[in-house]
Amino acid sequence: MKDLPVNQIVCGRAEDVLKEMPTSSVDLVFGSPPYEDARLYNMDFKLKGQAWVDWMVPIIKECVRVCKGLVAFVVEGRTRQFQWSATPVLLMADLHRAGITLRKPPAYHRIGIPGSGGPDWLRNDYEFIICCTNGGKLPWSDNTAMGQPCKYEPGGAMSYRTQDGYRRNKRTGVRLHRKRRCSGEMEEQAYNPPKKANPGNILTCKVGGGNMGSKLAHENEAPFAEQVVEFFIKSFCPPDGITLDPFSGSGTTLAVAEKFGRRWMGIDIRESQVELSKKRIKEQK
Repeated sequence: MKDLPVNQIVCGRAEDVLKEMPTSSVDLVFGSPPYEDARLYNMDFKLKGQAWVDWMVPIIKECVRVCKGLVAFVVEGRTRQFQWSATPVLLMADLHRAGITLRKPPAYHRIGIPGSGGPDWLRNDYEFIICCTNGGKLPWSDNTAMGQPCKYEPGGAMSYRTQDGYRRNKRTGVRLHRKRRCSGEMEEQAYNPPKKANPGNILTCKVGGGNMGSKLAHENEAPFAEQVVEFFIKSFCPPDGITLDPFSGSGTTLAVAEKFGRRWMGIDIRESQVELSKKRIKEQK
């Protein structure tokens, strides 16, 4: 692939298209692959368990190669006969063993489907977001982009002393710095809060009808909310950057990238979903 097809959707298998893409050609990869054989996607998709993991590992490796920054996928396993497949955890373990740098996975929290816990277990209210990089500090991030103004003003939050004898902020647990007065006594420096607090790694979103961002999303078997994509695009794709979704489906990632002024690229194996994504992008424009 000589020139990256920016603001275009390529119809093909993710593993094939990614191999043709230049190294370090995008700034963020974000998407959601098929959840094992939870859906057949009108093409008899039946990978599950370790076979699904073995399919995903080389795809994520290629994503890490083509991406300068963060590679993030919303993933979930399957529960059958009172046993969870654990594929998100198995995938992270195999990526770690393969030398891929993992960041601690955020949790995508939403109210789960009633009955998803079965007759004896808990309703499933979260999914993993597996995050990988090439190692080291991210080349660009704004980790407070989706944060809120700080709860406490200077002098507000109480602090406590720990076994080491130093005072720590109760809310953050961070040791307070101290400076020496002219008299020789020590005093804690005033807390200087940022404009926004770091939002943390639990993303709480509303899902379901009317909460996905577009009616067109429901023409895909497994859409996810625009709010999840917005979090990652604002936090990990620079304003002039390119976001790639290798499983673009109904085009949620691409539409959100368009909405917030990022360039984008999509890949999907089904022509029907490529056409659906084009409608979605046109709707956003």
